[in-house]
Amino acid sequence: MASSSSADRYAANIQGWNIQQVNTPPQYLGRKTLPIKRADAEPLTREDLQYDLLYYIFTDTTKAFVDHLAPTNPYVNFCDLYVNALYNSPKCSKVLKDKMVETPAFAIEFAKIALLTNVGRINTTMAFFPEMKTALRSYHPVPSLQKTDGNLQDAPRIKNCLKAALLPFEFKTPPPSSPAEILEKARAGIIPPTSVVNLIFVLSNSNHAMSVAQKHFDPPVEFLDLFLPINLSSSSRARVFLWMMFHYLSGPDRPNPFDDEYSRANPGRVPRMRPLTREEQAQENVDPPDEVEWGKRMSALRSKFLRELVDEMEMEKRRKKNPPPLPPPPAPSTSYSGESDAAVLRQVRAQRYAASEGPGSRGSSHSHESRPLAHPPFESGPRPLRQLEEFRGDTSGEDPNEDRSMLQQAWHVINSSDPLEDSDKEEDEHVRVEYSRRLRVLARLRGKEPTPERDIQPGSSAQGDPGQPTGRLQHVQSWR
Repeated sequence: MASSSSADRYAANIQGWNIQQVNTPPQYLGRKTLPIKRADAEPLTREDLQYDLLYYIFTDTTKAFVDHLAPTNPYVNFCDLYVNALYNSPKCSKVLKDKMVETPAFAIEFAKIALLTNVGRINTTMAFFPEMKTALRSYHPVPSLQKTDGNLQDAPRIKNCLKAALLPFEFKTPPPSSPAEILEKARAGIIPPTSVVNLIFVLSNSNHAMSVAQKHFDPPVEFLDLFLPINLSSSSRARVFLWMMFHYLSGPDRPNPFDDEYSRANPGRVPRMRPLTREEQAQENVDPPDEVEWGKRMSALRSKFLRELVDEMEMEKRRKKNPPPLPPPPAPSTSYSGESDAAVLRQVRAQRYAASEGPGSRGSSHSHESRPLAHPPFESGPRPLRQLEEFRGDTSGEDPNEDRSMLQQAWHVINSSDPLEDSDKEEDEHVRVEYSRRLRVLARLRGKEPTPERDIQPGSSAQGDPGQPTGRLQHVQSWR
């Protein structure tokens, strides 16, 4: 009895239904006011999202849609079709894909917010993470669609992901851009004629709103009214939306599984939508207390983040206006420049020349006293010239006959040689050994002997063994 009485009430509603009784909120009467308008940090409620409508759309289990992106093109329900389209979008990041696979609940939440972006309810100024710093976006917690720990990102990224969600053959040729083109391809046997995301973009386009409304809806309802908070039941609006998806993706000539008696009797017209009283409308899209509390908590977190950001910016401004005092200048240098440097250099040369004429060892500090300068050093300013020590020879005390490595020889040369002295005099055995080592290193790098060739030593061959590689070539051959 209960079931028959409810059916009677439903029939009474259908028979007595007057489309003129549909109440569209004044703020949504214009196409430009379709997006949700909320202040920064203000949560998006279930009524804003029309959560019940999204719930009925994504929980429908009717497998009536051909998924061109899946192997063997199986029939799937709308939820799988839409989520798979987002997942295969070239603009869907790897992190987002991994999260969708790991947490299917997040994939559905992301698909719901993407569908609202697809029809224009979520515009590109919204973001869904509280640490956003740019002033071009506004943060909004979405308690009903942020149950998991996934990041819904922001509307521009979602829009980019949707724009790239096309079928493989649509990347080579432009996808259809009008409802008539989509139906023409469907009648030609191309199933599906376009991606579900592109179909929703086309139906939501204001250029086609009037033609779509006249063809499928009774005035004053249009396609986008399905996503607005109007006095039509969420379940009947979800059925109409799915009917539209099947009509364009599978073709108008096939039996539509979402038909009712009215749509069967009137081909091309959507099923009837059940109107709601104010009391019945108030019972839909109700925010539970835990979601309300979570939204307030996230709004407070956003306010705290903005306060800290403003304080940091103010401190930066104060630092720029009142920079910290500069560090004290370094102590005056004792080095001389200009003519002073020239005088010092002349004095050092004179001292070394005097020391090199005596019978003692070259550069020894115990050989002779320095010869007096022919000219007094140039005085610059009241500061006296610093007396420089004369060059000292090697005082390491090592055995001169002991073999040295190349590093030891270099260190010996640095400590015992005078860079200002002529080097035409005969060098010791260590210098000749060093030159010989350098020559062998160069020959190894070149891969051949020095040119011109060295004198042939007794008992050695003039040309060497031609089959024996040398130098770098030998090392390369050892890698093979």
